Amino acid sequence: MIKNVLLIYIISIVSCTAKSNSNPQILISTNYGDIEAELFPQKAPKTVTAFLSYINSGYYKNTTFYRVLKIDDLPEDINYGIIQGGLWPNLKNIKGITHEPTSLTGLTHSNGTLSLARTGIGTASTEFFICIGNQSNFNAGGNSGVDTLGFAAFGTVLHGMRVVRKIQAQAYNNDHFKVPIKINNITIL
Repeated sequence: MIKNVLLIYIISIVSCTAKSNSNPQILISTNYGDIEAELFPQKAPKTVTAFLSYINSGYYKNTTFYRVLKIDDLPEDINYGIIQGGLWPNLKNIKGITHEPTSLTGLTHSNGTLSLARTGIGTASTEFFICIGNQSNFNAGGNSGVDTLGFAAFGTVLHGMRVVRKIQAQAYNNDHFKVPIKINNITIL
């Protein structure tokens, strides 16, 4: 009897603790497989809140990974770059969110990082990218090509980097896939 009560007590404590300390996780479902990622709302609250709201609004259903950046002259197993996805070319008129630079969040653009694309301060919305390899130039202070504030990192891939690399390996012209890679949906786990 005491063992049963103790077991129930331990299970309830573990269940409550695990739920209250866990970060939201998402599933990016593509025709090449699934990518599971964890988001960091304590570090990038505005970015994560916006991204989750886009998921809940169904914005990512039947969209694509359409952009790729990579270094071609490195062996495939050590290549790096990004794959970018979202609503393009059918962007909705969504107000940009407040930029949360890596200097504020403490996150960095390393292998598997999810980050929001932007063209200027306050322009980030539905377009996101996944880093392949270390992309320190996208951190605040780096030379991202936009400005020195970098991009807003907000999550990391837990499972599915093979899928990310498989997507990155598809045929492209300049920095766009010849055939965009379908994102069936992004869901919250």
